Amino acid sequence: MIGLVLAAGAGRRLRPYTDTLPKALVPVDGDKTVLDLTLANFAEVGLTEVAVVVGYRKEAVYERKEQLERAYGVTLTLIDNDKAEEWNNAYSLWCARDVLKQGVILANGDTVHPVSVERTLLAARGEGKKIILALDTVKKLADEEMKVVTEPGSGVRRITKLMDPAEATGEYIGVTLIEPEAAEDLADALRTTFERDPDLYYEDGYQEMVDRGHTLDIAPIGELEWVEIDNHEDLAKGREIACRY
Repeated sequence: MIGLVLAAGAGRRLRPYTDTLPKALVPVDGDKTVLDLTLANFAEVGLTEVAVVVGYRKEAVYERKEQLERAYGVTLTLIDNDKAEEWNNAYSLWCARDVLKQGVILANGDTVHPVSVERTLLAARGEGKKIILALDTVKKLADEEMKVVTEPGSGVRRITKLMDPAEATGEYIGVTLIEPEAAEDLADALRTTFERDPDLYYEDGYQEMVDRGHTLDIAPIGELEWVEIDNHEDLAKGREIACRY
């Protein structure tokens, strides 16, 4: 199993920081970025190989590749997303379809979270589970969150931002464990998703899998502080909590 980070996004709501950097390289703890924190988490749970999907301002990641490898004791493979500034992240994850075959812990390049999330996912493996989503079942939800509805014994039934928060079981935090056995089916679902609409999220690909009859499981992360950094308010919160991890 290897680590996988989606770091191709432009993060336009974080300008001027993202005028010259991808969102994953905006500092959140001194010189440390979300990518630094994620690589540290992966290393702490024993992952020594990490693939990073890059696109917008990818040259900044290429420039830091060797330094990141030395700092965290990992080997990085950079995967170019040629449509990062045009299409949404369903295509971005599809670009990593070959590494999915190794089994991955996938982390969005804008999620500040503690290593306990990765540990929770790894502890949830087994019993035929192929895809396990890290779920916050504690946080009070609003319209922007990626909401999930689960059904006992059936796993995920719906995953979308477009639902009444009161209906949701919790929020998907942008970290997933994907076993090798799920790689081919997920890649096909992602292709169907971005061919239907290139603006769709990879979570819409998850929904496509559910609609096809596949089971996606969840692992509740408990009560902990994390944030998806979309705007300057999120960045301030990320900087407040990142130093604690």
